[in-house]
Amino acid sequence: MTPGKEALWPFYEFAVEHAAVGIHAVDLSGKTVIYNEKMKQIEGLELAELTDRTVLDLFRFGKDESTLMKVLKSGIPVQNAKQTYWNRNGQEITTVNDTYPVNGPSGLIGAVELARDVTALEKFVHQPLRTYDEKISFSSITAESAAMEAVVATAKKAAAAKLPVLLTGETGTGKDLIAGALHNGSAYAGKPYFTLFCPALDTQDLRQTMERIQEVPECTVFCDRIDLAGMRMQEELLRELGRLEDGSRQFIASIGGDAIDLIAEGGLLKELYYFFSSITIYIPPLRKRMADLWPFIDDYLDRHRRRFGSAVHGLSPEVRQTFESYRWPGNLKEVELLLDEITSVLTTETEITYDLLPHHFKLKVQEGFSPAKRPQDFVIQEGNDFLPLDQYLREAEEYYLSKVMNVFEGNVTKAAQALGMSRQNLQYHLKKLKNGI
Repeated sequence: MTPGKEALWPFYEFAVEHAAVGIHAVDLSGKTVIYNEKMKQIEGLELAELTDRTVLDLFRFGKDESTLMKVLKSGIPVQNAKQTYWNRNGQEITTVNDTYPVNGPSGLIGAVELARDVTALEKFVHQPLRTYDEKISFSSITAESAAMEAVVATAKKAAAAKLPVLLTGETGTGKDLIAGALHNGSAYAGKPYFTLFCPALDTQDLRQTMERIQEVPECTVFCDRIDLAGMRMQEELLRELGRLEDGSRQFIASIGGDAIDLIAEGGLLKELYYFFSSITIYIPPLRKRMADLWPFIDDYLDRHRRRFGSAVHGLSPEVRQTFESYRWPGNLKEVELLLDEITSVLTTETEITYDLLPHHFKLKVQEGFSPAKRPQDFVIQEGNDFLPLDQYLREAEEYYLSKVMNVFEGNVTKAAQALGMSRQNLQYHLKKLKNGI
């Protein structure tokens, strides 16, 4: 006797939750109805956070870029489609998706997507690191401050020593650039350069990658953000690296915080730290080496003029003062992304004025509320026109969270505690605001 559908449901549920691929099903409006454990790992969201939000509310892509929305619109399956976007932790992820329409008795009722995370393979490179179409070297790294000059000097010694190197520092400080310069400044320059993007690693990807590395007797292996891999994956990584440790390879790793704190909090395997920490290089945040800001901007604008023929040569005094007073929690990466946004709208301008700064950045640099500033001044625009409620709430939230993050110097855990919310929930709100959702 064949069991009924209700009796089979626990089996279906078990299979969905334990599948090796991410499963995301939505209804006709794009709202989530199924979101399995693997999909949570890939995108960093919890099912509760998807309630009453559509796919387009959660991620920054249009209807024509989301495979789920494509299938909802056309009713035609889309298979083996690669999709790259950012999860709510600010990590770039790439998936290969098979997406199918779901039909009920009266027609289309939604769509289901089967996604395999291939971020680690996409990040895996077999050639020296390049940026701006140029090979990264120590001379191409902005190092005007004494602190950054010391970093480069230590990195040059590490390149000559052929010892494992651990790079530490906040997100956006340029750890990947230092790793690339280390490779190109070492005896392994011109040899293969492999990047393991640890936040997206799984056992299968790790073993396949290690098999490929074993075939190359001389190379550099860069393990990016080992602290964002789970503890079990860190243990597997350590075992695999041990098999490669024969003196013919350069090992480099990066972490996003203090190693001792990460070990104490259970975020970093002590033995993995010991493997890489023969030489440890700390890259300080931009707010502690502001002398590097201006040459970085000058170099960026010089490249922009040469590549696009623009006329922009610098910043207005008001913008320079604004940049000088801002704490740059996202470090030089935040500067680069901001300049990308500003220069995308340039025409004949010869300098970047305050009017060209994006609205979201202006909110970040505003001073806090004070008795001299009335709440209604923040609510009402020029001409006494009221903002739409949703726009006001979004801008107020962005303003408030940016001030809190500045107080805690970008530390999400401390900011979340001060706000009385979970770290995951705060990360979701920050990512949402970053994407302009």
